[in-house]
Amino acid sequence: MLQDTISWGECMLKTEKVQTGANALAERLPHGFRPEIALVLGTGLGGLADELRDAVRVPYAEIPGYPLSTVSSHAGRFSFGWLGDKAVAVQEGRCHLYEGYSPEEVTRGVALLAALGADKLVITNASGSINPLFAAGGIMAITDHINFTGRSPLFGTNSFPDMSRVYDEDLLALAERKARSLNLRLERGVYLGLTGPQLETRAETRMFRAWGVDAIGMSTVLEVIMAKSLGLRILGLSALSNQNLPDCMAEATIEEVIDVAAKTAQKLRPLLRAIVAEM
Repeated sequence: MLQDTISWGECMLKTEKVQTGANALAERLPHGFRPEIALVLGTGLGGLADELRDAVRVPYAEIPGYPLSTVSSHAGRFSFGWLGDKAVAVQEGRCHLYEGYSPEEVTRGVALLAALGADKLVITNASGSINPLFAAGGIMAITDHINFTGRSPLFGTNSFPDMSRVYDEDLLALAERKARSLNLRLERGVYLGLTGPQLETRAETRMFRAWGVDAIGMSTVLEVIMAKSLGLRILGLSALSNQNLPDCMAEATIEEVIDVAAKTAQKLRPLLRAIVAEM
């Protein structure tokens, strides 16, 4: 029986699916290239990958057995290269539970990047703000999360990682310093992950706000659970793409969410660049 997080993490990275995917990626990379930092870029936020120097891009379809994203706004590929003087791996787009994928498939990208050597993760998403003080178009650093999907990538593994401090305090402080230097407002708040794909009702929004939730989305929490179990240091950033206030809730479409997320990315991109430079 696997008894602890470390031994389980080592075994996870040696599973056939992870090893097959990691080997397929490694074969495409320059000799000796090892990503220090993994970035997961969510809906409308993929532009940073275009800035990589000496980039190698591998579509998900070229990785044996890798799940394909069906979301049109996701590029669906890994990009590897240099951002400043840091070796970076970028996951452009992700898979979701609402697409019919399992928690293992949703989190396999994080496992692949950890298997390639990344020990720090910057994970982003587009989310809806339910804090009345957090406007659409803003950026929120995730200080904690609630997994409301009812699922876990660790189910059946006998792995019990401590989740009391999921998001790295030093990376949070770094993000705040860089935001101030760029004159950007950076909120701090709790993120709640849903299964989706439907958006939340007014009653659900009231309930989540009463729980202390600041933003809601359909990704991130399972990937973070996987990353934490593998020992990665984690920074989470949400692009607040709409605001859900239950007493004056406006209908939101996915097209509007993508549009606002893309505009927010213009602020998030220089922040990510500055953060990575000092990680």
